[in-house]
Amino acid sequence: MDLKKAKYPFFVLFILPIFIFACSTPSWFPIKKGPPHKAKMKELVDKEIVIIDRLEYVKVLNPETKQDPNKPKYIYIPIEEYLSNKESYLLPSAQKEESQITLSSPPQSLTIKSDAFRTIPLPPIPLLKKKVLIAHFDDRTSSDEEVFGDWMAEKLIKEISQKTPHLIFIDYPLVKEFFEKRGLSERELETEKGLRLLNEAFGIHAVVTGQLSGPYMFTAKGPKDLEELASSIIQIEARIFETRHGKMIKTLSAQNPLIATKVKGTFAEEKAKSKAIEIALSDLARDLSKELDKVEWYGRIAKVEGREVYINAGKLSGLKIGDVMEVLPIGSHEERKEVKGRIQISAYLGIDASMGHWIQGQKPETMDIIKLVNTEGS
Repeated sequence: MDLKKAKYPFFVLFILPIFIFACSTPSWFPIKKGPPHKAKMKELVDKEIVIIDRLEYVKVLNPETKQDPNKPKYIYIPIEEYLSNKESYLLPSAQKEESQITLSSPPQSLTIKSDAFRTIPLPPIPLLKKKVLIAHFDDRTSSDEEVFGDWMAEKLIKEISQKTPHLIFIDYPLVKEFFEKRGLSERELETEKGLRLLNEAFGIHAVVTGQLSGPYMFTAKGPKDLEELASSIIQIEARIFETRHGKMIKTLSAQNPLIATKVKGTFAEEKAKSKAIEIALSDLARDLSKELDKVEWYGRIAKVEGREVYINAGKLSGLKIGDVMEVLPIGSHEERKEVKGRIQISAYLGIDASMGHWIQGQKPETMDIIKLVNTEGS
């Protein structure tokens, strides 16, 4: 097994849906806002153009809202479709939205307790997929010629993926480049500032960092010096951080038993080394998957436009059209459980984003926390 050069899996997720953000949107969002080159055409010069997953769309009023008021107020259609049938679409006009929806039940208040919403028993809430970043491990190998840190991270991701279906792994090189552009070092992945930034920009829920010691080799000659005997040992330490509060929540360690790697014959050293890594990684992956499954899922509101809300999670995360989400203000504590209101998922956007309707309570704001309270979608 060649451990010297291994490629990191390119499980690259787009970090956020790409569409128009208001001036209140945080500056670190990687937004591409129109008008792009096509908007220079006479037919599009006064239209609102956005780019979603590298395709250009025109923002128009949704004609289906006349029959179904629960449909999204605005929709985005491809430029080519708009130009071929622009008479069928109305462009949005500037309208002032109310900052509070009038409620019949529960009563209006600036803060609505979560119990006020629960008038009937709710079905079990399905597990949504959490985004996890596994950074390249700090390599403390005994050989200067071999580097295992990136290869070990790749193998660990594969091992964990086989043990739990509830995780989405974010590409580490993408995050590393993001930090470098902002003048941040990899060491800041473990700081409160860096962890919160990862959550706000990528929607990451947990970060795993770690270090390696070994593999260390033990060799000897067998009877009559005809066979080589080899065994190996490696220790892997891992730290788990949750990003919402920027804190470390667990440290784990795995080490293979030396006797389990005893090998003799041709290429005994390489075989022993491979066994040591395989055993240690399997043990670590089992413990890591259990801890990561305990991390709570939540999303964030990326933008609010009238009564339409844009969310940094969607189909890939497991949300369904029709799901109802609780909105919590920024900085709220779990024990206080302040609930501003509710939104309902109405459409998917991009690879893993969605939009919804503000249906109850106080108007949501950018970066508010959202949690699934009732799944009514399909």
